[in-house]
Amino acid sequence: MQNFNDADLPQALVERLSAIGFTTPTPIQQKAIPEALKGADILGSAQTGTGKTGAFGIPLTSFLMQNDSSNALILLPTRELAMQVEKAIQMFMGRNKLSTALLIGGDSMPKQLTQLRKSPRLIIGTPGRINDHLERKTLTFKNTHFLVLDEMDRMLDMGFDVQLEAIAKFLPEKRQTLMFTATMPKKMEKLAARYLNNPIRISVGGNQTPALNIKQESVRLRDDEKYARFVKEIEERTGSIITFVKTKHGADRMAVKLRTAGHTVEALHGDLRQSKRTRVIDQFRREKCRILIATDVAARGLDIPHIEHVINYDLPQCPEDYIHRIGRTARAGATGCALSFLSPADSGKWHAIQKLIDPEYKGGPSSNKGDSKRSSGRPGKRPTNKSGNFKGKSPTAKTANTKSRKPFAKKIASR
Repeated sequence: MQNFNDADLPQALVERLSAIGFTTPTPIQQKAIPEALKGADILGSAQTGTGKTGAFGIPLTSFLMQNDSSNALILLPTRELAMQVEKAIQMFMGRNKLSTALLIGGDSMPKQLTQLRKSPRLIIGTPGRINDHLERKTLTFKNTHFLVLDEMDRMLDMGFDVQLEAIAKFLPEKRQTLMFTATMPKKMEKLAARYLNNPIRISVGGNQTPALNIKQESVRLRDDEKYARFVKEIEERTGSIITFVKTKHGADRMAVKLRTAGHTVEALHGDLRQSKRTRVIDQFRREKCRILIATDVAARGLDIPHIEHVINYDLPQCPEDYIHRIGRTARAGATGCALSFLSPADSGKWHAIQKLIDPEYKGGPSSNKGDSKRSSGRPGKRPTNKSGNFKGKSPTAKTANTKSRKPFAKKIASR
């Protein structure tokens, strides 16, 4: 599929895609959309920012346009991602608006009940709130014949396993399921066998490697040197910056400190009410503030094309989150820069990140001595550090059919 005219899509959808500037499909869209339109279950893996929303959103929209008696469900790990996906699907529909229910935590329950009374064709939500409605018996999946599980690896990281299984027992056995993930942990294959029926396996790029157009840099320094170096970095750089810290309080404190110094900055973390989180993201998206200080709540699903720099003030606890964090820049083919601060206590985490990116990496955790020395990699290269370079090969695109998998189990244990 070289363009959307080549796909077996409703003409109204093809015209809408052209009107909103969707002319050339991304690699994941080229591979996933034709298979999904044939009705196949799909297990897709691709780096963040590669067009996964279109890869499942376009077939889903086509399905709903051609099946008036069916509806669809999209499950996502975070509220922000759910809201972004809803906007994308409505954009694909154009004037043919779908009745939609957005079921996310932190949002008004009466508002959601009003949406559900209208028998929505599309339900988008997070596992926790979807379960709430199932337990209240305010939600039914009797006619749900299209299921999307997006950012599946993140949902597992966030502990949604049991909730997903509880939801699954309410779903019709006869349905089409698309599962997308940025990384492919070992247990994903087992889960795929439970949720998918004879799926087509599609992989674009190395799913545990950063995008090639991200310039990665690292700086070794002591903890007491980090803030001064951070201020120096943001003053020397131009464009929007997202900075990751490890705690909510740390995000708030840094935002206040920077704001006092005259910077336009907001903090984003899980303690904010939904209305506040929405306002912060909107301010950053509209470039009303230049710097966003965030915990890992923003590492996934934050699709803001103008982010030019990611700074890891604190390294993530989970190596996979490094990939997702720096994937906030260099979206949709743009270039970006990712800078990581490495304190003496970070050697083990940094080693784990290197090992994730390049399984053949032979180095061990080094003893950082706070030399405040910068090392960098050109776009497409692994970051370098004092211990040596990453030696991984460039990602390659692969597409392959998996062996037949077991149909989705009728009975799934739930708590």
